[in-house]
Amino acid sequence: MRIFFLLFFALGTGLSAAYAQSPATSSPLRLWYQQPAEQWEASLPLGNGRLGAMPDGGIYRENIVLNDITLWSGSKQDADAPDAARFLPQIQQLLFEGKNAEAESLMYNSFVCKGAGSGLGNGSNVPYGSYEVLGSLHLDYHYGIDSARAKLTSYQRELSLDKAIASTQYILQGTSFKREYFTSFAHDVIVIRLTADQSKKIGFTVSLDRPERYSTTVVKDELQMTGQLNNGTDGKGMRYITRVKLVPTGGKVTATGNQLNLSDADAVTIYISSATDFRNPQFEKKSASELAAAIHEKYDAEKAAHIRNYQQLFNRTTVWLGNDERQVLPTDVRLQTFAADGRDPGLAVLYFQYGRYLLISSTRPGLLPPNLQGLWANTIHTPWNGDYHLNINIQMNHWPLHVGNLPMLNEPFYTLVQGLVEPGSKTAKIYYNADGWVAHVITNVWGYTSPGEHPSWGAFNTGSAWLCQMLWDHYTFTQDKSYLEKLYPILKGSALFYLSTLVNDPATGWLVTSPSNSPENSFRLPDGKTANVCMGPTMDNQILRALFNYTIEASTILGKDEPFRQQMQTAVQKLPPTRIGKDGRVMEWLQEYEEVDPHHRHISHLWGLYPAEEITIENTPALATAAKKTLDGRGDGGTGWSLAWKVNLWARLHDGNHAYTLLKNLLYPIKQTGIDMHNGGGTYTNLFCGHPPFQIDGNFGGAAGIAEMLLQSHQGYIEFLPALPDVWNTGSYTGLCVRGGAQVAATWKEKKMQRAEITATVDHEFKIRIPSYSTKPQLIQKGKTMDLAVAKSIATIRVRKGEQVVLLFN
Repeated sequence: MRIFFLLFFALGTGLSAAYAQSPATSSPLRLWYQQPAEQWEASLPLGNGRLGAMPDGGIYRENIVLNDITLWSGSKQDADAPDAARFLPQIQQLLFEGKNAEAESLMYNSFVCKGAGSGLGNGSNVPYGSYEVLGSLHLDYHYGIDSARAKLTSYQRELSLDKAIASTQYILQGTSFKREYFTSFAHDVIVIRLTADQSKKIGFTVSLDRPERYSTTVVKDELQMTGQLNNGTDGKGMRYITRVKLVPTGGKVTATGNQLNLSDADAVTIYISSATDFRNPQFEKKSASELAAAIHEKYDAEKAAHIRNYQQLFNRTTVWLGNDERQVLPTDVRLQTFAADGRDPGLAVLYFQYGRYLLISSTRPGLLPPNLQGLWANTIHTPWNGDYHLNINIQMNHWPLHVGNLPMLNEPFYTLVQGLVEPGSKTAKIYYNADGWVAHVITNVWGYTSPGEHPSWGAFNTGSAWLCQMLWDHYTFTQDKSYLEKLYPILKGSALFYLSTLVNDPATGWLVTSPSNSPENSFRLPDGKTANVCMGPTMDNQILRALFNYTIEASTILGKDEPFRQQMQTAVQKLPPTRIGKDGRVMEWLQEYEEVDPHHRHISHLWGLYPAEEITIENTPALATAAKKTLDGRGDGGTGWSLAWKVNLWARLHDGNHAYTLLKNLLYPIKQTGIDMHNGGGTYTNLFCGHPPFQIDGNFGGAAGIAEMLLQSHQGYIEFLPALPDVWNTGSYTGLCVRGGAQVAATWKEKKMQRAEITATVDHEFKIRIPSYSTKPQLIQKGKTMDLAVAKSIATIRVRKGEQVVLLFN
């Protein structure tokens, strides 16, 4: 069964002929190395949105870690504590009295989830569950030589981002060997092709395993692995099957126990099909039919169809930032060299496109959004369960989606959130006796919406409102009113929850959330005690201001719910404003508490700067200055994803050189895999982001940050090169997207815009900020060149759907 992506290309590519001439197409986008992977985080990730594979390129024994985005332990559960709402008035009263530590203590016994919750991030054997590795494919190669004396030369392994194909090649004892690997975007299988330049040189033993809960057998000439994960109750959780079939040219395939052996072949193609019973009761039959269909296709045709389908997504955007001379360096050496001197514009392009590659590879319409590790995991105990954290992770995973021209990949995210509404309505009633729906800080594929197991982090309850902000973003970029009709009940339900739970702060009269926290951060009370639980942290106020305003706008556009709209308009005026403290920084809490960790990884009180648009240099200059001072105080270190967030924050402050400093820090090479919650962030050999451990949101956040340095549209107008660092003084891009519904291209020299193209995906009136150095800008529209009217640095152009206009700046 073919993966049918074409249905999701309704927005079109909108690429002009001029795009194809960009210098961005001149350099191949690839990761490459001169030795096998020394750790999993050096293996090369492949994925087609469902199946994943990570080959390590071993010479004598190769390990290929396999994944299926749907393979989760656990099951649906009722984790809502039935008596929680009874304690809410007492908790709120303690917070009114400034007794935050006492309120937190009471919540620990009354206002957390029922049962084991997430298992403290180790949930594979409790109902919450964990995303788990599917297994490993082992290839033990038979060369018929003495490996101790064998001569190995010309070793190279590579991942082509242009084609989504990995390869390993080397010369051993005079024979040239090559392997190609891809997770097919045509037939939904993993394909591995082994060849040699001499006959009868291909031989190996192939086996399958995983850490637990599996059995392997050979059925006829097909290697199979089957099993059932733990659901956290009776052990009868998700079922899965993996099938491996060898199709050799010459040679002989035999079975020995639960292994397959190949000998004396000229070449062989290995096909791997896998499926789970997640939304798929006929999973065994489906995996068999997919395998048969792929084998029926000739290898070259399968490979060509895979590349063609993948490139319809990947080729929508190009970026070129100048000289790419360091592409001749192996990627691990390139990282080290960049850490030493900070000069490598091509590495930034590679990292940006790698982020897009990982997004394309780890999600697909009809399935699941990328989790904490995207698609790739090598253990049954995936860190933090490989779940969806709602206090930044799942949101950051989608930051590059729209600007990076991949709007069709929003559907899995939307569907996951839509699936939280029903259980979230129950959670809202049980904990808050409230209308609407809520989800707290974590969720999974089973629709978990309860608080976490400790109030210090699990009480954060505006994660669901942040999900709404991200879904609203899809509308702002696409202007799709049919989508807005579907989204509106989700927005309304979220707004209803907060309207019915906000309380009046006795000290100020403001409407505040209570209880909540500023994600994972703590403060010191006047009596010396520390606490996390509070009322109305700045992030909550910013998120709710955005939620109410978006829902008001959606209600207005759709012409519905005017009385409800008025309720929101009243409430939004009573939310606490974002305030500046005595130290000149943005306040994180309602009071100026002493910070326990001044360099904390979360910068939650700057949510209004990015990803929202509450704080801007133009409209709120005092807050922008305070945000800069806040960032200075937090420092330029942090976990991987924190560094990525700071890239975006500095870009919004139009400080391209400081944003670049954070990008350089994000790309610092690391190998550590143990958890570091402070300043250990960086990048692994295969460009995976290290929290550490590996956590993919930093890859996506870093890619978004690079785009944010090149293009912004959050203030109601398009701004080209808003945060261009000095090192990118000449460059171009095509196919980046802006709010209002358009794809844009730009070319610049010596940090000055030369030309831009805007291709509208809907009818829209676009506003463009014209830089001061462009004294006589011109517009080319419908074949006519004319002077561009500019008022207060803003030009306004009405563009029809499918029409392309050109701006000339000098």
